[in-house]
Amino acid sequence: MKVEALIFDMDGTMIDSMPWHAKSWVVFARNHKLDIDVSDLLARTTGRTGVECMRVLFDDRVLSDAECEALVHEKETIYRDLFHDNFTEVAGFTAFAKAAVARGLKIAVGTAGDKHNIEFAMSRLKMDPLPLAIVGGDEGLTGKPTPAIFLEAARRIGADPARCIVFEDAPFGIEAARRGGMRAVAVCSTHTAEELAGSHVIAAVKDYEELAHSNFLETLDAATA
Repeated sequence: MKVEALIFDMDGTMIDSMPWHAKSWVVFARNHKLDIDVSDLLARTTGRTGVECMRVLFDDRVLSDAECEALVHEKETIYRDLFHDNFTEVAGFTAFAKAAVARGLKIAVGTAGDKHNIEFAMSRLKMDPLPLAIVGGDEGLTGKPTPAIFLEAARRIGADPARCIVFEDAPFGIEAARRGGMRAVAVCSTHTAEELAGSHVIAAVKDYEELAHSNFLETLDAATA
């Protein structure tokens, strides 16, 4: 089935942000006098929406949506402050996305990040052309591993999910692609290929430069046939 669209997760997939999310969780937890295992927290939350993350972290409390949103704003402000002077894309991303558009592929973003993190990333990436749609984690959709965000991204660009390839760096995102009936590329910026494996995963790479060198776009339809 001919591929018509590529849907990218954002954190750890488009931008090399996950180390800075980890650091921001440490600062946030210290501010709230919480004792956390950052690796465990990331494993349980990466791909979930901000509100979902706060309910995982504060699992001994009943939090309203408004309380969760205030906590998310606090945490993500810390993240953006930390990442601001260290901002980097996952190597080769913008060039790869531009080349994909030049080959007639639709581009969308499906992220659990909120509108502030999306604006922060997009204003620095300066993608040309811009994605046709960006679906964020503060739009009322359930986070990954449910496929809601990816399916909404496909809907907004008029793409059949079965003809979409999801690019993801986290297990929850890889699983969300599977549940949505989409194939996936594992971007191994934060996890190993083994941690991101699945029958629907058509490639596992460290970055987009590796994809470019392998002629991924030129052979995409043959590889997914």
